[in-house]
Amino acid sequence: MAGLLRGALIEYGSDFLGPLPNVVIFQFNPESLTRVLQIPPRPTGVSARETTQAGEPPVERVTVRAEFDAAELTNTENPLALTLGVGPQLAALEQMVRPTNAIGALIGQAIDAIGSALGLGGGGASAPEQPIPRDAYPRILFVWGLTRVVPVIIESMTITELQYDALLNPTHAEVTIGLAVVTIDRCSDDTVGRGAAEFTKVATEAKAMLNLANTASLAVDMIPF
Repeated sequence: MAGLLRGALIEYGSDFLGPLPNVVIFQFNPESLTRVLQIPPRPTGVSARETTQAGEPPVERVTVRAEFDAAELTNTENPLALTLGVGPQLAALEQMVRPTNAIGALIGQAIDAIGSALGLGGGGASAPEQPIPRDAYPRILFVWGLTRVVPVIIESMTITELQYDALLNPTHAEVTIGLAVVTIDRCSDDTVGRGAAEFTKVATEAKAMLNLANTASLAVDMIPF
């Protein structure tokens, strides 16, 4: 469909100057999207200074169900769909929930080997196994329309493979994805995530102001003073 904006999950680094490590564009936009704003309990007792005092900022959680079907792609003679079905899309989604640091792992193994050679306990049962630097989960942006671009972490993912080809490649699948919107710390080097969050916040506040303009006349009639 011409002009159709598709939702997407985009893995990114500290900026967009380099190549994007991973992008999954929804083949079909989900028909529904569930958002839950979890409001932490307000301070009580001696820690509460005012009756309207807020606690921690609300945490927004989003659940979407994405659908992938190789039939539409095979009709266009897509070579990946003809060979692997929707396997590449599912693999790309799985990569977004797995910490990956191949270079760091190799450095860690090298340090362990040097420690073992020097008799510093690099080998044996107590050898350090954490890669250096430590593994980290990918940074993900959830893009949904022109005014909702937010940094997220993937909290859950359920993949249901429904159909297969002769080689048992999945040709139709539904994926339910649970996301939590991330609050970027001021000290973080995640400038992309912080910028996306600020952009979405400004867009949300602007829409709220537009709603106020729509309801201003009604509010005047409703308020008796």
